[in-house]
Amino acid sequence: MSGTPGLLRVAVVGVGYLGRHHARILSQLDGVELVGVVDRNAPRAAEIAAACGTRAFTEAASLPDGLDAVTVAVPTESHHAVARRFLERGVPVLVEKPLARTLEEADDLIDVAAARGVVLAVGHTERHNPAVAAALPLVDRPGFVEVHRLGTFPERSLDIDVVFDLMIHDLDVLLAAVPGELVSVDAVGVPVLTRRIDIANARLHFSSGCVANVTASRISRDRVRKVRFFQPDAYLSIDYASQEVERWTLSRTPGVTPAIEGGRIEVTREEPLRREMTDFVHAVRTGSEPLVSGAAGRRALALARRITEAIGQPA
Repeated sequence: MSGTPGLLRVAVVGVGYLGRHHARILSQLDGVELVGVVDRNAPRAAEIAAACGTRAFTEAASLPDGLDAVTVAVPTESHHAVARRFLERGVPVLVEKPLARTLEEADDLIDVAAARGVVLAVGHTERHNPAVAAALPLVDRPGFVEVHRLGTFPERSLDIDVVFDLMIHDLDVLLAAVPGELVSVDAVGVPVLTRRIDIANARLHFSSGCVANVTASRISRDRVRKVRFFQPDAYLSIDYASQEVERWTLSRTPGVTPAIEGGRIEVTREEPLRREMTDFVHAVRTGSEPLVSGAAGRRALALARRITEAIGQPA
């Protein structure tokens, strides 16, 4: 790590819908100096820089030397090119999801990071959700998983379809929670308001016997972000938005009628993106693996691509 000992010099490349929040949080973290934000939209870069007390740039190449880390929140089509430029220089990178457009690009980023010995993290924010962190250790031998992620029509991520925009968050959580390999995928998706898939449903079969039914939409009137795990003698429900977890179990005692017990599990609420940025900073400082590594990001990307192939629409 270069720069002033103990002070991490970080920049944000792309300060649109998500990147502006990267900048906000990094400018507030102890031990972190936000040395610049980059955006091709000069007025936007200037606005975010002023709000965060840093400098604005319109090109990543103009950032000062001595960076210790960067976060990349540019459009997906540019993830590989932008992230690779920094990884080649030995600068740790956090890339917003999806990691890249293709598996080949994802593999290249992972290889470059490994060759240079630097951290590569992927912005799957839901894995940092306190509700998910509280619930996942309780997921044991799930047999069926039901996921609903419904959102209103956005002003973001329309360069990719809903599978890569929204569903991929849940795919990452599923891959972290469900044991075994993916056996088969059945999926359907429909373009409604754009030329890309705006609503999709996938039924995923795993070698463990678990089946996951995953629905994602960006054209709904209501916002819903929930996942439910069904497993032997237990049921868990996660509400991502409210950060609430419920766990119900079937208590069996010889000679006594089985009883259902449980309720809400205590969760300490915190902004998932702040936890994500904190995790990335810790990984950079210590050289440890981030919660969502490049390899984890690739697995989610591979599953997302398999779903779009099953739908029959190019990714």
